[in-house]
Amino acid sequence: MAACASGDGGTPTLTWYINPDAGGQADIAASCTEDADGAYRIVTELLPRDASSQREQLARRMAAKDSSIDLMSLDPVFVAEFAEAGFLAPVPDDVADATTKDVVQGAVDASTWKDELVAIPFWANTQLLWYRKSVADAAGLDMSKPVTWDQLIEAAGDQDKLLGVQGVKAESLTVWINALVEGGGGHVLDNPEAPADQLKLGLDSEAGKEAARIMGDIGTSGVGGAGLPSEDEPASLTKFQGDRGSFMVNWPFVWSSTVTAVDDGSQDQDLLDDIGWAMYPQTVEGEDARPPYGGISLGIGAYGAHTDLAYEASECIVSPENQAEYFVTNGNPAASIAAYDDPDVQDAFPMYDVIRDSLDQAAPRPQTPFYNEISTGLQQTWYPPADVDPDTTPQQSTEFITAVLRGERLL
Repeated sequence: MAACASGDGGTPTLTWYINPDAGGQADIAASCTEDADGAYRIVTELLPRDASSQREQLARRMAAKDSSIDLMSLDPVFVAEFAEAGFLAPVPDDVADATTKDVVQGAVDASTWKDELVAIPFWANTQLLWYRKSVADAAGLDMSKPVTWDQLIEAAGDQDKLLGVQGVKAESLTVWINALVEGGGGHVLDNPEAPADQLKLGLDSEAGKEAARIMGDIGTSGVGGAGLPSEDEPASLTKFQGDRGSFMVNWPFVWSSTVTAVDDGSQDQDLLDDIGWAMYPQTVEGEDARPPYGGISLGIGAYGAHTDLAYEASECIVSPENQAEYFVTNGNPAASIAAYDDPDVQDAFPMYDVIRDSLDQAAPRPQTPFYNEISTGLQQTWYPPADVDPDTTPQQSTEFITAVLRGERLL
């Protein structure tokens, strides 16, 4: 009923289900409502904090053909599932052209299913390689050039430092696995558009084995630290900021969090001055890394009463100006390339150019309606990192996930 409701003066009301942030999406909704000049108004409804709960709430509502969902902020890993289920209204050609022009490739790829744009790229995210300049200098690493995981493991080990990675049994582990496999020239899933019982995993391959070797080496060598099996993104940052910090893969929030910590006196300026950034590490020397991709795409509900207005609103929401403002105020990188030319963005994130380049090189996680089974299966079989073995883990993981997809085993 909310989708059909009217605001003041009979103005159509569009309901946008948003993921939690620092208030940026609500601010954009208010701004676009003002810009619409009475054509529509946007109200926001807050989804749960974790992505799986967001998926569950939205999927249940859409399965019931809930007309109150006009726009939804979708984690990219659920785009294929929602598109396949018919939950997303078709994207008009003119909207597709307007919202993918001068947009980083990773965001377009993550919003596409079966060669068609099915959602609107909004904000994008990627992991960088963060490093302590003092450690890199001592190791003799030229960080202006690509570096490999093996170089980082060796450099951290030689100096008795700790390497920051996310080894917790959670989605962040899937993110790491996918980036390692993609960086080796492979894919976690070779035929993502196939039915569940026909999906073919690409783990038991040279790329999968190399990914397992790197993860296992970090787990067994000690450079990951004793807390590696429970380490998430904030824990990685805390370790990186400590006396034994060296290198870390993590999202751009690292910079704004550290700046805030220096401003409030909980960290010294010397720490900030010692932090550098570079492209994600190479799995195979000489081969381009494929950094993780994250972010949010806008889905337009298939059962809303005003899908035309919802698409009009989406164009306002994802305008380069709004994306730049959202980047600066909420720390979420833009999908729009033009947003990176904004002086405020460049001032707030001096590594803006590396973020932009990383997003073009980034590899989305497997795009399949059965993503939940794939991700949970990886977390079950590639954990803890110290137990990951290139001779056994890729094959065992393939057998387990394949059996789950065929209904022969339970997660």
